[in-house]
Amino acid sequence: MNARDGRPVSVVTGANAGIGKAAASALAGLGHHVVMVCRSRERGDAALAELRANTAGSLELIIADLSLQSEVRRLAAALLADYPAIHVLLNNAGAIYNQRRLTAEGIERTWALNHLGYFLLTNLLRERLVASAPARIVNVASNASKAGRIDFDNLQGERLYVPFGAYARSKLANIMFTRSLAAQLDGRGVTANCLHPGTILSHITDRQAAPVRAYFRVFGTTPEAGADTVVWLATSPELAGCGGGFYIRRRQRRLPPAARDEALLQQLWDESERMTAGSASRKPATPGS
Repeated sequence: MNARDGRPVSVVTGANAGIGKAAASALAGLGHHVVMVCRSRERGDAALAELRANTAGSLELIIADLSLQSEVRRLAAALLADYPAIHVLLNNAGAIYNQRRLTAEGIERTWALNHLGYFLLTNLLRERLVASAPARIVNVASNASKAGRIDFDNLQGERLYVPFGAYARSKLANIMFTRSLAAQLDGRGVTANCLHPGTILSHITDRQAAPVRAYFRVFGTTPEAGADTVVWLATSPELAGCGGGFYIRRRQRRLPPAARDEALLQQLWDESERMTAGSASRKPATPGS
């Protein structure tokens, strides 16, 4: 296995807090070399220092704002230059925004970060993951996807922006992307799975209305509990060769109807590829039912 100092290499986005930080700690504890990807230098440095102080593992930090495709491309170039092998890609960075705003690249922030960030980074690293096989891709989705709807006339809230609706749409897209990606990678030594981590007490709710924050305080669980299924999907021998699943608490659940609609899966892939300037070298194979 070609790895950093003999360790498997795991890339974890959104690793400065919450599930990402807990997963980075757990993976480092399991002997992985963990590349923590964070947007804020200050928060990233603080998280790295804390994990290094409390984890006898190998960690490093890269700063990148994954809502910007230029930053995703810079991150991918750095990873490809520094790592001959990448064994785990954990797409976790995400947010809920109360107001509709566009990134500097002209894309609505929720869609840019929560979906296109996953899509672009994964496709830029895909061939390196294949060359490193066996490898795994884990996408943090959400049960909020049940409220999501893929409306190609309103993907970016152009006609109507509802914060939770935009978030739910992006999380449904995560599941659909995982399904298409798993089919595309079938037989190439790389699996792709996604999960709902639970209602997690983390910084993602900091900017939300008081009732939402209160709900999370009452019903929320710890980032460590939320990261359990993440780490299990990334490392468990029992999941070797298993891809295309949506999991909650280590149990596979039925995919939402949109993730079983082959035409819709293809349409979303094509639109995502268009919005990332043809990032994928191949279109996905048709998923099974």
